[in-house]
Amino acid sequence: MTETDTPRYADGITEEIALEHVTADEYEIILKELGRAPNLVELGIFSVMWSEHCSYKSSRLHLAKFPTDGEKVIYGPGENAGVVDIGDGQAAIFKMESHNHPSYIEPYQGAATGVGGILRDVFTMGARPVALMNALRFGAPDHPKTRQLVAGVTAGIGGYGNCVGVPTVGGETNFDAGYNNNILVNAMAVGLADADKIFTAAAREPGFPVLYVGAKTGRDGIHGATMASAEFGEGSEEKRPTVQVGDPFTEKKLIEACLELMAEDAISSIQDMGAAGLTSSSVEMASSGGLGIELDLDHVPQREEAMTAYEMMLSESQERMLMIVKPGREPVAERVFKKWDLDVATIGQTAEHGRLVLRHKGEVVCDLPLDPIGENAPKYDRPHFPAEARAQVDPAEIHQPEHLGEVLADLMASPDMASKRWIWSQYDRHVMADTAASSEDPADAAIVRVHGTNKALAITTDCTPRYCYADPFEGGKQVVAEAWRNLTAVGADPIAITDCLNFGNPERPEIMGQFVGCVEGMAEACKQLDFPVVSGNVSLYNETDGQAIPPTPAVGGLGLIPDLANRAGFGCMQADDVLVLVGETTGALGASLFMRHVEGKETGAPPRVDLRAEKRNGDFVRAQIREGRVSAVHDLSDGGLACAAADMAMASGVGVKLAYEGPLPLFAWMFGEDQARYLIAADAQAAGALLSEAREAKIPAAVIGLAGGRFVSINGGHAVDLIRLKQGYENWMPALMAGEPEAHVAE
Repeated sequence: MTETDTPRYADGITEEIALEHVTADEYEIILKELGRAPNLVELGIFSVMWSEHCSYKSSRLHLAKFPTDGEKVIYGPGENAGVVDIGDGQAAIFKMESHNHPSYIEPYQGAATGVGGILRDVFTMGARPVALMNALRFGAPDHPKTRQLVAGVTAGIGGYGNCVGVPTVGGETNFDAGYNNNILVNAMAVGLADADKIFTAAAREPGFPVLYVGAKTGRDGIHGATMASAEFGEGSEEKRPTVQVGDPFTEKKLIEACLELMAEDAISSIQDMGAAGLTSSSVEMASSGGLGIELDLDHVPQREEAMTAYEMMLSESQERMLMIVKPGREPVAERVFKKWDLDVATIGQTAEHGRLVLRHKGEVVCDLPLDPIGENAPKYDRPHFPAEARAQVDPAEIHQPEHLGEVLADLMASPDMASKRWIWSQYDRHVMADTAASSEDPADAAIVRVHGTNKALAITTDCTPRYCYADPFEGGKQVVAEAWRNLTAVGADPIAITDCLNFGNPERPEIMGQFVGCVEGMAEACKQLDFPVVSGNVSLYNETDGQAIPPTPAVGGLGLIPDLANRAGFGCMQADDVLVLVGETTGALGASLFMRHVEGKETGAPPRVDLRAEKRNGDFVRAQIREGRVSAVHDLSDGGLACAAADMAMASGVGVKLAYEGPLPLFAWMFGEDQARYLIAADAQAAGALLSEAREAKIPAAVIGLAGGRFVSINGGHAVDLIRLKQGYENWMPALMAGEPEAHVAE
């Protein structure tokens, strides 16, 4: 038969079926690569492996701009999670991923399985998970679905994390109308392992047995990766069958069984079955090792009857792992997993041929070369253009509010600033007994002790989407800089970041422009701050009926505190402490909370990020913490100096008396969001030494107030009582979730 005689479609496949799986152009590539038409199983495999979620086809070109190496980096992007050296023969393993679409469709299970998936990414590398974080974005408070989504997502995160026995120690939650129809649920996990006992996914030798372990395979989650790579539209809620169902108790057993088997020297390589399930795990293990893999699907443990090869390969049932064990060690694996009452089955072997070969009911149902599925998946250079530049906001053109204390009280009770205690109080923050600071503790980053030592990991999640929308490049820089600053503010040495890049449809040039701008800004900040990217995730098509979310490149930062005795928070300010502001203040009001909540405008360029100043000022502040000179430290971000001072005052139970004489309007000095700044409280003697060192190092630092009393005041006026501040701050979220109308006002 000549090439022109080759059928375009295999038996049972129509053009409509083919285009439900891949684009027309991609189907042509498949025909060329195979020299024949793919059958349904093969088409399904191409569909999930070439999805945005698995292939990064629209983003790979730009992700290469990130710095990924560093003195402490053991494994960077390409493995299940990033691995960094924390000294003493120990390593921290961490990653952040999205579970956005499933969490909107089915909030509880979507969020729960997001937690389960990110835990598997960490323990599959040999780490015991020690901390969970999250970054959540919901729609406007008055949107009819917001309360239901908040309640479901919170319950899902708490229900899974609490049951699996890993503390959820921190995160961030924002409300914005831009997420009304496409919420974001980004989950981060951190684990600890011996640096010389890290497990990777790459298959190493042909002829090694392939084992399936964990829970049985069902029909839940089929085409989950594909759904995560498409925008929402009418009927999206009917996709509930594609949302996975999790069981945290099975996950706990899986963690313990995997760690026990790892100690037996039986595992050659291991991979979790996450997005695209058995397909992605088998393809990635074989292709990363330059080998092939053969599976007999008749041996796959199944919890439903008459499952097809297509269903088994595309199922995203949870709590499953694929491992390649050393020949003859299968009985060891069987003993361990049966002990933990988990399924274990030998379902295939590695091979030299570089192909994915699947058998089902005695027939070969798939025979594909691995390179086109994995490494040679399409890579697109999407058209893009930069966002239109915004003008700076001139404070002189804004009328100063009459009572700035009232403005501060309103800001602290707004959705952007108010306490999210209602959410994090549902999470177990202290299980494992090594949490030193979490959501309930007044600190800029969570702190988890490295068990059995006096050192600790500092962990933060950060993003300011309104900056990224106003100027993607500067916003991208700020995302990284704020994570670096938050780690510094607790006394940690920042080591590396993971990321979760959430954007709309990349086929729209303006959205791709946001993505490219943010990535390039992040890359610049990572280079200047020596803060490499070691793992991450890209989540595109976050939009509904053409309405995209705000650009949200969330970052998870990790740092090391060498000695817990030298850490800081912002809740230990003492009466009569001197307040010192480190960093320069220009009154940057563009894209600020002041503009949003007081002026009712989303206008102006965001604050510029001077990375040299970030590095210089941060290194200085960290040194002061380690010298024991500070009572409290808080980085300045949302709401500027006034909101940071209010945070410190409420957390410490001590008022503050701010004072300013200078060229800026008072409100601009109070609420401007200039970067590279820290507010420090110290006793008079320590403050004097700090200021002296700052002058010698040419670090901008000045006394801007004193601690004492029960008010936050400015220049002797504009006072607001701490009790009132705290009531507004603490009451907004409970009022929202109780359905009280005043809490639903769109901000």
